[in-house]
Amino acid sequence: MGKPKISVLFVCMGNICRSPTGEGVFQHYVEHNGNADQFHLDSAGTIAYHTGEPADVRMREVAKKRGYHLKSLARKVTEQDIDTFDLIVAMDTDNLIELESLAGGPQQHLRLLGSFIDGYSDNYDAPSVPDPYYGGNTGFEKVIDMIESACPMMMSHCLEILNNK
Repeated sequence: MGKPKISVLFVCMGNICRSPTGEGVFQHYVEHNGNADQFHLDSAGTIAYHTGEPADVRMREVAKKRGYHLKSLARKVTEQDIDTFDLIVAMDTDNLIELESLAGGPQQHLRLLGSFIDGYSDNYDAPSVPDPYYGGNTGFEKVIDMIESACPMMMSHCLEILNNK
């Protein structure tokens, strides 16, 4: 039996902007910190409209400029995901509400990405990652900024979960 892994799912609405970026940026972070073999990362959306599509081309371009590769294809989150993943990271409050509905109510492993940003500690006061789809490049940059700032605390949280497995 190999080392135990922690599984993390990033969720936004369509799974073409914020959540694939969460997956890609956090994947880069865990690799850079030598923990890639301890993580299973994925992303999904609360709607199935973009199923099978790669991340939005604008998001991929902005991510590439920062050294990130977004390789996932969009899929819809499932009830099985709620039971399977150790941590599910919603990008905004609306998607958190959708996840809680799918889970039958609030769950400890359903968290807003903003709750991992320094100065925030839970879903109640955490900022949402704004959807950049209808804006310019500044919105895509802000998404990456927020995800990058959440990575250290998210990594610590994940390693704590892993140590308790």
